Formats: sequence, C-alpha cells, structure tokens
Amino acid sequence: MALAREQHFGRAAEACHVSQPTLSNAIRQLEEELRVPIVERGQKFAGFTTEGLKVLEYARRIVGERDGMYQELAALTKGLSGHLRIGAIPTALPVVPLLLARFAERYPHIQSSVVSLSSRDIQRDLDTFELDAAVTYLDNEPLNNVRTAPLVSERYFLLAPRTSLPEGTASVRWADAADLPLCLLTPDMQNRRIADAAFRMADRKVTPLVETNSIVTLYTIARGGLGASVVPSQLLTLVAPHPDVVALPLVEPDLTYAVGLVYADREPIAPLTKALAAVAGEKGLGDRIRAITEDALAPWRR
Repeated sequence: MALAREQHFGRAAEACHVSQPTLSNAIRQLEEELRVPIVERGQKFAGFTTEGLKVLEYARRIVGERDGMYQELAALTKGLSGHLRIGAIPTALPVVPLLLARFAERYPHIQSSVVSLSSRDIQRDLDTFELDAAVTYLDNEPLNNVRTAPLVSERYFLLAPRTSLPEGTASVRWADAADLPLCLLTPDMQNRRIADAAFRMADRKVTPLVETNSIVTLYTIARGGLGASVVPSQLLTLVAPHPDVVALPLVEPDLTYAVGLVYADREPIAPLTKALAAVAGEKGLGDRIRAITEDALAPWRR
C-alpha cells in the first residue's frame, strides 16, 4: 500500500520506517508466500504486475477491515474514538466545519483531518481506502459505489466589481455573464464543468481571463477589479461583503445541485464512518446549514 501511494521504493520504505533493502526483501518474501510476482522488476519502481494489483486490492480491504475492528473494540471499552479522514471539493469546504461541529458534540474523542480534493480524486481515494468519507456534489457527475447523505443545495452567483454591472441589477443571465472578463476554477474542478455546461445551455462558450484552483482567488479577483467570477453560494458564507463588489444570482438557466456526504458502499461500514453518516443524516443539521447560508447571503442582496 505504501508503494502504491509513493510510487517509489525509497519513499515507500521511509513511510514504513524501514530501510529500502528491508522493504524490498519483505516484498520478495510476500511474492514467495503467494507464489506470484507482485512488482515489475527494474532499477526503479515500474508498477505492479496484474497479480500485484489484485494483491493490492485485497491488502487495502484487509487493512480497512482491520481499522474497523480496532474502532469497534475501542468503542466497547472507552467509547467511539480514532481518526477520521475526510475529503472535500474546494467549493464544499465551508460546509465541512458545520458538519464536524455537530459531529464533535456527539463524539468528542474523534480526531479529524480534512483535505481539499477534486471529485475525481475523491472517487479514487474512497475506492482505495485512503478516505473514510467526503463532501462533494451528489447529483452532477455522481460518484460510483457510494452511499450518500444530502446536506445543502448549491446555487451559483456572479461575483463582480460593482462598476461592471448596471445599478439596480438583481440577477445576471449566464449569457450576459459570458461577456465579462471571467476568473473561473480550473477544468479539473467539477464546479468549473458545471459553469461550462451552464454557458453551453445559454449558447455561449467562454475563455476565462484567469483560471485558478483556489476558491478564495475567485473573490480576490473580483475585489481587485480584474474581472468577475462564477462562485457557489457557500463561498459567500466565508467572505465579508465589500462595497466595491456585488454577488448576484445567475439565471437562465437556474441551477442548483445537491452537496452532501459520500462514503464507500461496502460492508461492514467502519464505525467512525457510520457515526459521521448518522450525524449528516440528522434533519436539524441540514436546516442549520441552510439558515447559516441564507444569513450570509442576505447582506450581498442589499
């Protein structure tokens, strides 16, 4: 598993806290025990054999179930504890603290780590047991082999310098937004693909002035007067309204997409993942997220 992550013998050995010869010897011993070649032989790591990929698949499953067993046993003696690994698409990051705050109330002894990933990376890391759960889009390019718990409906706004739009404008058509200099997320981000699809629905194609993988940059570009940005409503919960910037709903088409928790559809579900899914499914949590979002959007409408 370390070798699959690192793609390098030396780094894999370091991750396992052993010398490289020790790692190589352990792999040879495993090959002898299983009577199949696991890695392609060469001076450098050149990949796994067909048999090695199957061994890797089982290894991930074995380690995942081992971790689940440890969690179950610990819960019997001292309550649920451990470490939860969560991924999130950048545009959904504002939702994660709201979910974790409720989760921490229920389970104060569980530590969490959160990483920002594309939806495609989330799919990969759920499949390979690198993540326990993730927060991402549920109904646009849905992930495979996952269970879901909706959290919030995402809407889209044009964030633009105030001087770039006529006074009194209440909303902006996607077709009209296409005429502005735009800063958009990079194409590997699902939010960008949603924006591109919306522009196509409006019979427009755009070439952004700036591309970025940072949602904060979308705000700073508009605030700096360089151009406008297509942003999810959740971004507006993170940044304070500025007198030089407006955020207006994008319409024609009017788009909303569900954002929620996803986790691998496999049995048994690890106790920490099951607990997080139960919290995500609480009706009061979704109501709280919607209320916080609406309160944050109100000043932008003035």
